[in-house]
Amino acid sequence: MSLSRLSRKFEWLGWWQVLICFVITTYYVAIIAWAISYFFYSFNLSWGEDTEAFLFGTYLGVPDDVVTETGWNFGGLQWHILIPLIAVWAGTYYVLYRGVKKGIEKVSKLFIPILFVIMILFVIRAVTLPGAAVGLNHLFTPNFGKILPEFLGGTNPEWHRVWMAAYGQIFFSLSVAFAIMITYSSYLNKKQEVNNSAFIMAFSNSGFEFLAAIGVFAAIGFMAVSSGSDVKDVADAGVGLAFVVFPKIINAFPVLNGLFGALFFLSLIIAGYTSLISIIEVLIAALMDKFRLTRKAAVNWVIGICALISIIYTTGAGAVLLDIVDHFINNFGIVIAGLLEVILIGWFANITRIREDNNLVSDFRVGVWWNVMIMGMTPIVLLFMTVKNFQFEFSEAYEGYPFHALLIFGWIMVGMTLLIAFCLAYAFKWKTDYKQEVSRS
Repeated sequence: MSLSRLSRKFEWLGWWQVLICFVITTYYVAIIAWAISYFFYSFNLSWGEDTEAFLFGTYLGVPDDVVTETGWNFGGLQWHILIPLIAVWAGTYYVLYRGVKKGIEKVSKLFIPILFVIMILFVIRAVTLPGAAVGLNHLFTPNFGKILPEFLGGTNPEWHRVWMAAYGQIFFSLSVAFAIMITYSSYLNKKQEVNNSAFIMAFSNSGFEFLAAIGVFAAIGFMAVSSGSDVKDVADAGVGLAFVVFPKIINAFPVLNGLFGALFFLSLIIAGYTSLISIIEVLIAALMDKFRLTRKAAVNWVIGICALISIIYTTGAGAVLLDIVDHFINNFGIVIAGLLEVILIGWFANITRIREDNNLVSDFRVGVWWNVMIMGMTPIVLLFMTVKNFQFEFSEAYEGYPFHALLIFGWIMVGMTLLIAFCLAYAFKWKTDYKQEVSRS
């Protein structure tokens, strides 16, 4: 609806961002279920010494022939994943059913301070470990060769992928480019202070991530020194860091292994759960606005459909499916949606009026530089990186997966979200009073 007010022709972009949330929801809940399992495994270090074999073999049940050139081996349901998944959905349903004030706001007020306290304890313990300084040196020593093109002295032929990963991460972390910020801003009054809140939120988020990075790299440094390895050989990306590397680190702790492990995975659960609720609220609000559904009906539809689809991630092939879907929805969903949004705002809306209206209700005034960033710098950089990413994607199969796997769960998945977005935008009429307001805009 918000993008429709700017231009009726761009309603599809708003729905595409909503559907990006839908896709993320279906697999994000599975990661929270993994964290719940590992929270309980922490107390007796159930993952053993070979944490990688435990994760992919014992826990996830990934078959050796999970995906080949001829097809998939889904390996059946993993009930020890399905049970915590159902528990997450039950808790999510309860919170969202109660609404924004009684549900989402109360959960956030409770869990966010708890998460901060846990992270402080985690960082204090991590930086006091032997070898922590090695990991911190790795964190704070820049390597510009990894992020610069070759003509500027770069040494990494895939430098653009580092930037795309960074864009995808900060977009996800700040909840921009997939409708979350737009949804929650709709609950604010028209005189709500905007600029200060935006800067405080952005710097608070990055500050918390910086704090977490100190703890993570300190722990990795400890592991590197303990095993006689280099930091870059110990570190891993994605689920490998949380569910393979960190259990190894926890195993190597001299004392209180179980407590440290429980705190780490509890922080993942809280961070993931609060994020999940904010993502699903986008879907609920969109259905309520467009189809005039009651909150109860919208919650039932959203939770029901998402829960059913998420079951596929509890199969033996779930981890591989998650990897493919997450890669494509982040690199070709969130980032491109963000690119199109800044183009729409920068070139099809009265961006100067938007800035001046925000300045009227804000103590901190934003200058003309904001126009320059939205109209020029940001879209140019995002467009360049997106083109480079497309070139790389078509030159090399992601993680060596077969073409059919990337086609169906990557390209077709993203394409289907676009197709459904257009259908929702133009095949269905608004059933709320917003329709007249949108058409007048």
